[in-house]
Amino acid sequence: MSGTPTTWERWIDPDADVAYRRLDADGVAPDGAGGLRVAPAALTALADAAFGDIAFYLPAGHLDAIAAVAADAAASAGERLVAAALIRNAVVAAEGVLPVCQDTGTATVFGFKGEAVRTGADDARFLAEGIRRAWAEHALRSSQVAALDMFAEADTGDNLPAQIDLRAVPGAAYRFLFLAKGGGSANKASLVQASKAVLNEAALEALLAAEIDRLGVAACPPYHLAVVIGGTSAEANLAMLKLASTGYLDTLPERGSPEGIPFRDRGWEARVLRLARDSGWGAQFGGLHLAAEARVIRLPRHAGSCPISVGVSCVAHRQARAKITGEGVFLEELDRNPRRLLDRVAAVPGATDTIDLDRPADAIAEDLRRLGAGWLVRLDGDVILARDAAHARFRAALAEGRPLPDYLLRHPVYYAGPARTPEDHAIGSLGPTTAQRMDAYVPELMAQGASRIMLGKGPRAPAVVEACRQHVGAYLAIPGGAAALFAQENVVASEILDFEDLGMEAVRRVRLRGLPALVAIDPSGRTAWDRRNAGCPKAP
Repeated sequence: MSGTPTTWERWIDPDADVAYRRLDADGVAPDGAGGLRVAPAALTALADAAFGDIAFYLPAGHLDAIAAVAADAAASAGERLVAAALIRNAVVAAEGVLPVCQDTGTATVFGFKGEAVRTGADDARFLAEGIRRAWAEHALRSSQVAALDMFAEADTGDNLPAQIDLRAVPGAAYRFLFLAKGGGSANKASLVQASKAVLNEAALEALLAAEIDRLGVAACPPYHLAVVIGGTSAEANLAMLKLASTGYLDTLPERGSPEGIPFRDRGWEARVLRLARDSGWGAQFGGLHLAAEARVIRLPRHAGSCPISVGVSCVAHRQARAKITGEGVFLEELDRNPRRLLDRVAAVPGATDTIDLDRPADAIAEDLRRLGAGWLVRLDGDVILARDAAHARFRAALAEGRPLPDYLLRHPVYYAGPARTPEDHAIGSLGPTTAQRMDAYVPELMAQGASRIMLGKGPRAPAVVEACRQHVGAYLAIPGGAAALFAQENVVASEILDFEDLGMEAVRRVRLRGLPALVAIDPSGRTAWDRRNAGCPKAP
């Protein structure tokens, strides 16, 4: 890289507030001429260790912010319940068996390779091998699908391919940022192709308020919320968005310059946090804590273009920095002691009403009608796990004149796809997926008597609300981000019933015990979302 003032890497201190541990990895040595030789095997070992760690441990400080929500007297009852579940989930995951989230994510690597570092190899290939090993060694979920033609797809089986972006920078060190990005949070990134007209306080705040409200809660808040304004292209803007959401750009200057230095605006960060708070979405079940923190980055731009992006990193804030220097291979030390926070969430009350799911849908619906939307409950009984690919097959069966499977008529449906099942466990990490992805199927299925009781995360479309009213159905929102906890404490048994070829999207019957939930849509068509602000949930 040129090292000019517009090169953002020169303004970053990647070691700021980062504690590292040294890995036992061979093959790194100075070359005697001020450079560094790195054996490709060291890259594989580093990627293996990094993705193994971030599947089970979270960065220092992240869990403290979540625990603060549980302790906030102004937080809603739903927010406090979610925050307590997230802390308990981290404790379970830190045992190193059940990953912190069922969607163990798209493996992403940002590498910044010093010009004096030599590997003599295709670095991306050896990093990918480390990623493959991490998925093979742990009970992680393969979420990547390969396109066989324009529409047919198949699970790749090893969670590859990964996103690996390598850059050349000055120096004799090789630095990395490893991420596991789940589909739910990745889907919430938005890009607005704006212009100079939006670069005033009123217009920019109005645009950001609308984009923040659009985020909703399906991506598992409290969020690490990022905004990037400007950029030499849309793709350059979006690359910076992902880095901003991780905190990697935190040491940028706080003011710009005529040379085009990118900078961080703390004043607008405070405004963005206020907009998130005022949205009312809260930490999943309504309230104040949609965002735990915000980053606003301003970039130079073409005079005729002003890309503006908004995105999040969710409560599964899975990331780690690493470096290879003449002293060895080092990986960020993550938070391995979430148990220290249990006392701070011990007093958070849970739901008192239990819903027996092992009854006809009419009986379940009557209980949910009586309690009403916005009520916190616990769920006992059998449910059917089915999500995107299975629902596409259900629709195809109806289109071909074939009947729906009996299990879909007899049991509630839970939109979820688990991680691999560890030995001596009923199931792998299991949390809800974004329910909106199944919205298009609901009216047709409910008209056939199926899917009348649904479980998932996030809000639903108006057509789903109307289907619940018309067919006496209901939707229950499950806290997102507590997959390890739910697998260990709330799943008694699991078996595959159908579509085994779909891998993690196979249809399963799962027996639940005490799973916490919010009555999000009741059979009268009432919802836990107040339309006053285009869909913010009421605090229960």
